[in-house]
Amino acid sequence: MIALSWLLIIALAGGALALVDGVLRLRGRGRSIIGIIEVIVAALFLLSLFLPGIPFGSIVLGIVLMIVLVVALVMGGRRGRGLAIGALVLLVIWFILVNRWLVIPGVN
Repeated sequence: MIALSWLLIIALAGGALALVDGVLRLRGRGRSIIGIIEVIVAALFLLSLFLPGIPFGSIVLGIVLMIVLVVALVMGGRRGRGLAIGALVLLVIWFILVNRWLVIPGVN
């Protein structure tokens, strides 16, 4: 049984936005290697939230996904920046809350 929490919802939204952004990068022209890496890391991140057998933990995959999103923002064109920025913001919020650097009662 999966217990829904705010942290899980934030992580799911950030991972899903990153996955959609990676797929859109693959469909467009330009740097498809960034899109491939983004899709793979986002899929592993989403799987790590539900399955305990993923080799790297969700925190490590979250950090890698944030790095890939920053590289995609720097290297990518003007098109599709909104999804990457939204995913990056949600993942940073999730990372700060998961590590308990900021404690919000009722959220973490």
